[in-house]
Order: sequence, then C-alpha cells, then structure tokens
Amino acid sequence: MKIELHEITVGEIAKNYADNAEEGVVGYGGKLNIRPKYQREFVYDFEKRDAVIDTIVKGFPLNVMYWAKNEDGTFEVLDGQQRTISFCQYVAGDFSINSRGFGNLTKPEQQRITDYKVLVYFCEGDEDEKLAWFKIINIAGEKLTEQELRNATYTGPWLSNAKTVFSKTGCSAYLLAKDYVNGSPIRQELLEVALDWMGKSLRLGEGKREPDAHIRGYMAAHQHDPNANELWTYFRNVIEWVKLTFVKYRKEMKGINWGALYDEFRGQTYDTAALEQKIAALMADDDVTNKKGIYPYVLTGKEKSLNIRAFTETQKRQAYERQGGICPYCAAEHREKIHYEIGEMEGDHIVPWHEGGKTDVGNLQMLCREHNRQKGGR
Repeated sequence: MKIELHEITVGEIAKNYADNAEEGVVGYGGKLNIRPKYQREFVYDFEKRDAVIDTIVKGFPLNVMYWAKNEDGTFEVLDGQQRTISFCQYVAGDFSINSRGFGNLTKPEQQRITDYKVLVYFCEGDEDEKLAWFKIINIAGEKLTEQELRNATYTGPWLSNAKTVFSKTGCSAYLLAKDYVNGSPIRQELLEVALDWMGKSLRLGEGKREPDAHIRGYMAAHQHDPNANELWTYFRNVIEWVKLTFVKYRKEMKGINWGALYDEFRGQTYDTAALEQKIAALMADDDVTNKKGIYPYVLTGKEKSLNIRAFTETQKRQAYERQGGICPYCAAEHREKIHYEIGEMEGDHIVPWHEGGKTDVGNLQMLCREHNRQKGGR
C-alpha cells in the first residue's frame, strides 16, 4: 500500500463543504468524501468540537489524518472525520464559540484558521488494503464499534438503506424499540441488535468460531440488495410481538434477547392477563434476584433465568448444626457414611422454590452433594 504525507490547509479542506442527505458530507472542493458509508455519524459533543477549533486558533498540532485516494482522483476520509467536520462546520458558520462565529472574526483571525495546515496521509491500495489500514489506524480517539467496522466491509445499497432505518437519530427502529433494546442508533448498536437476532433466526454462522459469523454472513448475503426491508420487517415483527404478549411495560424489559424468544414462541397463544399476573407476582418475590429473567422464565420455565436467591453461609451453618452433620437421605438409606463435614454438604430447599418454598432457614436442609444433585435432577 502506498502512503504519502501532505500538508493541506483548513481553508482548502473546507472549500465547498456540504452536508446533506442525498450527497453526503463532502469538502476539499467536492473531491473529499468526509463521511464514507462505513463511517459513523458525527458524535463529537460541543466540548470536543470546540476543542478542535481552539487547537487550530492556538496553532497547536491536530493529530494526523488519513485519506484513501481513489482511482478517479477523489478521496475519502479513513480517519479524522470528527475533526474535519468540526472545523468545516465552524468555517461554514454552523456554530459559534463564545458568541463568535467564523463570520464575526476579524480577517486576520479568519486567516489564522483557514491557513492552518493539517497533516494528511494519502493512502492508495485496493479495497482490502484500505479497509485493513482503516482498522489499524482506528486505535485512538472515538474508537469504532464492531458494527461500524463491519459496515466498512459490506458497503452497498443494502447498508445505505439499513442505516436510514436503524442508524439515524430519531430513526424508525429507534422510535419503535427504544424501550426494549439497548444501544445508540448513531453508533450502529441498534443495527447490530437487529442483525444479531436475524442472523441467529436464520441459523447463519453455525459451526464457525467467530462470534459474529451470523451477522457477517447475513450482511454478505444481502450486501447488494436494493433495500433492507427483510431485516426491518423481522425486527418490527419481534417488537410488535413483545408488545402484544406482555401488555404492561416495565423497565426490566429493556435489553432482553427478544429475537430468540420470538423465534421460539411466536406461534403460541397466551392468556396475556394471566401472564401479567404471574409476572407481577415474580416481581414481588424477594427470592428472584434477576427480575429481567422473569420474561424468559414465564415462557421457558427455566429457573436459571431468575437467579433464585441462594442460602447464606450463616443459614447453612445453622442447618448443619441442627442436623449434626447428618444427611437425611443417607440416613434413610442406612448408608455407612452418614456424617459429613460442612464443606461436603450443600443447601437444599425442602419445598422447591417453584412449589412455593422460600429461601429461609425454615425451608433449608443440608444434603450430601450426591443427594443434592439427585434431587435437583428430579
């Protein structure tokens, strides 16, 4: 890969700067694509944005930037989008600092900004080389998320459409699912959730070691599709199913793997009022320490989702002393070894939790490991 260092002024980069939905974000007389499809939205807050301008005004060095040079002589930003947009917006008059916009500055003050030289590496190579370099240089500053890096590999019409649905502030997916799904749309986290659910639903990536093989498999298969309607329809169906199945919203519903539950249980019919009654009772149960796990539990019946409160060491010691180190199951079977040290025994609910037994000392017995495993398996 060929790499050359250049000095380019802020004024040259900001020439013909434009930011619109159709043309994207461009500068450098229209020759620089400041926000390629694989890049994130502008995420600098006011403090970071203003710091870029302050650095330029004081003549301090900005970190070096990297542009990929295309065959037609145009460029695209590999690294430095946030800094570039910051000073281009200021020169364009999009914001002011301490009530002073670029147009309010004196001519010498303006020239100090526009004459400021930015160090830019021009990188030439094929797509794989450019993307590999992009990952290497993305080790500082606003580090890219895994999904943003995937976007760099699978650019195309499908991704462009998917980002309008899943990756914009106030996008359709965010408005629909913000109470049920974690993550920021502009950091591609909402898109990643949708792809994770969809890829697993289609059983993509099975047998492969890479944990995101199902996501990359789906993106590769649909990279050149004209739109992302299939993904959006599936995601919308999941969220609508959740809303219809669980009629009362609670904050614990946010961040659950709804895609997997939808795939397994969407064909079943539930008495939603009875389901809500059961959820309310579990929410009030002190023995349930993972309230978020209530939703998978009422569908699957698997208690491990709930993290039932364990007996304390003090409670187990009390039961052990009360029993004199005797396992009642061993005693009933007249085994030779009846007495155990406390470390050889485990706490057991006499009446199982799912049958109404509580995690208190009155419902505790100490069993040898063998019998506790046997009882737990029944």
